[in-house]
Amino acid sequence: MGFKKLMTFKKALSLFTALTLLGVSTAMAQDAAPAAPGASAADTSGMWTGVIYYTLIFLSVCFCIAILGKVLKVYDLSSRMQGKKGINWNNIMGICCLVFLIAGMYGAYWSLTVQGSMKLPVAASAHGGDIDDMFNLTTILTLIVFVITQVCLFGFMFYYRGSDKRKAHYLPHNNTIEKIWTIIPAIVLTVLVVFGFFTWQSVMDSTERKGDLNIDITGHQFAWELRYPGPDGKLGSKKYTLTTPLNNLGVDFSDKNSWDDIHADTLVLPVNQPIRLNIHAQDVIHSVFMPHFRVQLNAVPGLPTFFRFTPTITTAQMRTETDNPNFEYLLYCNKICGGAHYNMQKVVRVVSRAEYQDWISHQKPYLTDALKKQLKMAAAKSGKVQTSSNTLALNN
Repeated sequence: MGFKKLMTFKKALSLFTALTLLGVSTAMAQDAAPAAPGASAADTSGMWTGVIYYTLIFLSVCFCIAILGKVLKVYDLSSRMQGKKGINWNNIMGICCLVFLIAGMYGAYWSLTVQGSMKLPVAASAHGGDIDDMFNLTTILTLIVFVITQVCLFGFMFYYRGSDKRKAHYLPHNNTIEKIWTIIPAIVLTVLVVFGFFTWQSVMDSTERKGDLNIDITGHQFAWELRYPGPDGKLGSKKYTLTTPLNNLGVDFSDKNSWDDIHADTLVLPVNQPIRLNIHAQDVIHSVFMPHFRVQLNAVPGLPTFFRFTPTITTAQMRTETDNPNFEYLLYCNKICGGAHYNMQKVVRVVSRAEYQDWISHQKPYLTDALKKQLKMAAAKSGKVQTSSNTLALNN
């Protein structure tokens, strides 16, 4: 029986050695391979540190732990055969729990101090501070619970590890303990839910109000299309059946509010004015994400959504604050919507009211001359031409 186990162990050792040699040879071959044209040294230096490399590291660690376990087991058995006291496995497990607790707490501290700096940037919207407060409160409370539970879990396993000097106490039920670990979490969760509910209600108060700047934003693979209201301050309606290469948003020009709508390439917003984003998608699910403004909402085909917010920091002010003269707010798509998903970025610029009025006055109307010609042809085919003149009613 022992011989069979030894042969099995040798086979496993041979297989592991073969995998290690294969991984090393692959890594060396990739490292020695000539770089592709235009590739920098930085691009090729870490090329071989892929899945195989980290898999081999994991297998090596597991293999070393298995060997160490085998050695300790053999030592324990040989000691008992000689009439000596074997290894106290309770002490070993207790020490492992203590080491794991210390290493885990250091890992959590490292994550908070190092990766914590990669949190969301400064909030540049009126509701951004409320979102951050809700996030920080949740993080602090869960962090306190995490530290207490982990210290109790691993600390108790170390302190009350098995011993011949004492006997374990069997505690089948305790009403006091049950009440404590039921009432305290209930109170904490109630605070979080109530605080989050009222905060979210204020953030998602997207009721259209007088003075709001309505902006249509439509996602498709792989770009964002913007439509602003014209001098009348109202956006015209849309119908997906009216979509053509020239009318790519399907704007319905039978609605007079559509005639002066404006097409823009940059999302320009006046500071301290409520903005209502009317969000649409034409093909797959996209997601409007502007991290500085704490705005994220899905764009779903056939299901218009909207988000209301107020920008509070202009682009010029943020450039001064970040000491970056090239800083720009950006609009991203936060859904993996296809192969060119990474291209769905658009510059967002927050300016003063005067700058906004100057910018909007220089934008071109959505209803271009080419689109007017197309609409005349469509109207002529359907017989919707005025009898007094050979022009469409929308041009009068």
